[in-house]
Amino acid sequence: MDAVNPTDAVDPADRAVLNGVLHEIVEDGATPGGVVVCGTAAGDRAVLSAGVVSPFTGPAAPDEHTVYDIASLTKVTATWPLVGRALDAGLLDLDAPVREFLPPMEGAMPSGEATVRQLLSHTSGLRAATRFDLYDLTERPLHELICHELMENLPGTHRYINRGYILLGLALAHVHGRPLDELARELWAELGMDDTAYGPVRQESRVAPTERQEGHDRLWGAVHDENAAIMGGTAGHAGVFATAADLATYAEHLLAGRETPLGQWFRMSLVPQAEIEPGVQRGLGWVLGAGGSVAYHYGFTGTSLHLAPATGRYVVVVTNAVHNGAAARIRITPLREQAHKMLAAG
Repeated sequence: MDAVNPTDAVDPADRAVLNGVLHEIVEDGATPGGVVVCGTAAGDRAVLSAGVVSPFTGPAAPDEHTVYDIASLTKVTATWPLVGRALDAGLLDLDAPVREFLPPMEGAMPSGEATVRQLLSHTSGLRAATRFDLYDLTERPLHELICHELMENLPGTHRYINRGYILLGLALAHVHGRPLDELARELWAELGMDDTAYGPVRQESRVAPTERQEGHDRLWGAVHDENAAIMGGTAGHAGVFATAADLATYAEHLLAGRETPLGQWFRMSLVPQAEIEPGVQRGLGWVLGAGGSVAYHYGFTGTSLHLAPATGRYVVVVTNAVHNGAAARIRITPLREQAHKMLAAG
């Protein structure tokens, strides 16, 4: 792996533009507030914030230590790195069917034939809709119910599918003989991500609430994703809470260019596996844009992580954009686009 030659400072002009867009989306009502960290692999960080954590919890401004539900960033901060470790340990095989790494099952298993690589790259062909509220989980365990389902697409067809990462999370727990949240907690502790955890987390002022549920109070410290909630808050596709500071630490580990297993796994994962749309590819877990110069991933609640491996630069975005209803979250798009544009420019 080639060493990264990171920029040793955050460009003040880039910082100013990001700060302006962040304030604009807050003023537009896209989110009560949010935090952006733009930084480098060398450890240089600029922290930007706007708005409040939530009107529900009081007028406090968010900062890099505010805890957000990071939604699908769970895929690349928990499941994806743990899969890399399991591959190194010989507990998983990228091109073997996932059924081989789950408890024994009987009968035909069409979806169980999907490989670990296909699940990571969203090319498995599994059903895209995830409605565990319609499943009878008392009859058979979840991994069995999913594996026995028919596929919706031919393997190799790209389609974003949560249940693939759910299966990966279940497989990780099985091959290790330990719960997924326990495996993740050890990983984050090693990386110095002390404020990252699977929920539920304690309701306190530094935890950003998300959406009000029909007939219930606003979600606060409990996972927003309904399917992860049915699974007890711990799942391969969602359920993690983190701070912008911890996500910045994670980005620095991925980009530092050191000969670490995590760094090697990151570089390996940047090889395109499928086309999402012209100019945008899917690697193992990560989306690859700008000719492969930017790797990124989004979270439904209004979070994102953008990485530029060649320059060692990154942008972390955390908001609770579902606070005002799930439809409001698309209004943070200008902030994500600006983060991408900044890194793609080199």
